[in-house]
Amino acid sequence: MIELVVGSRASQLARAQVKEFLAPLRARFPEVAFRHRVILEDGDLDRKSDLRAVSERGGGSAFAGRQAAALLDREVDVVVHSLKDLPTADPDGLLLLPSPPRADVRDALCGAPLAGLPTGARVGTSAARRIAQLLYVRPDLAPERIRGNVPTRLTRLRTLDAVVLAAAGLHRLGRDGEIAELLPLAQFPPSPGQGALGIQVRADDAMARELLAGTGDPVTDAEVRAERAMLAELHGGCSVPVGAHATTADGILTLHGQVTTPRGTRQIEARLSGTSAAPEKLGRAVAGLLLDQDAECLLRGQAH
Repeated sequence: MIELVVGSRASQLARAQVKEFLAPLRARFPEVAFRHRVILEDGDLDRKSDLRAVSERGGGSAFAGRQAAALLDREVDVVVHSLKDLPTADPDGLLLLPSPPRADVRDALCGAPLAGLPTGARVGTSAARRIAQLLYVRPDLAPERIRGNVPTRLTRLRTLDAVVLAAAGLHRLGRDGEIAELLPLAQFPPSPGQGALGIQVRADDAMARELLAGTGDPVTDAEVRAERAMLAELHGGCSVPVGAHATTADGILTLHGQVTTPRGTRQIEARLSGTSAAPEKLGRAVAGLLLDQDAECLLRGQAH
């Protein structure tokens, strides 16, 4: 029997993502034994430190580096990531396959809707983008950085007025009932790739690539490629206040990009449409429009 070892982080959400990914594969390939292996990342092991510092120590994403190493060392055959956690460039020897259909891309406010939060309300989030976007819309709020997995962050509602989480994670964990409001995409475009799974394999592993060839969704693939190309052109990562949301209609891909200063004092946006056959070209074009509006200065925290 053929065996395929699937790696992921240890969280409940990571396990749910692996289960979601493998369900159709188990039915399609009964002759293949799919085995799940947990890999602890730097960001999981060092929860008290700053994520940016952890990433620098690990030479890449704080939530993907050890999994990439396990792939290269042939300890696993495929890794299922949250795509938004991955650097925009593949490590040498690794390849991202087209993503399966993605879940809800929106951010969710748990605890209370935005309009119901009083002045000075304490809102917990781990993302610089979410902090910046919240402060741009509600400068009276008091965002607080929180760490931990989804259940841990939800427990912070005992001491905070609200927390912001990805709706996709809440849906995948069956925690939909915790959502007070889904934040509008026009004001709160998500992190590039949010809601999508990142399926990573070794570039030279023909068997894994063949087995997983039919798992990707062309629409999702084009959308996330446009979003990630925009981020790459801005030289950003998962710790910068960049939002991107691509949609597809009748073969036309539309990308909305947004950059906000870390303290929410200024925000710029750009939107373009193009063919879904050239998503990276569209991503780079939207990034160019943002750079023409001083996106580089905004990303450095300079309002002007």
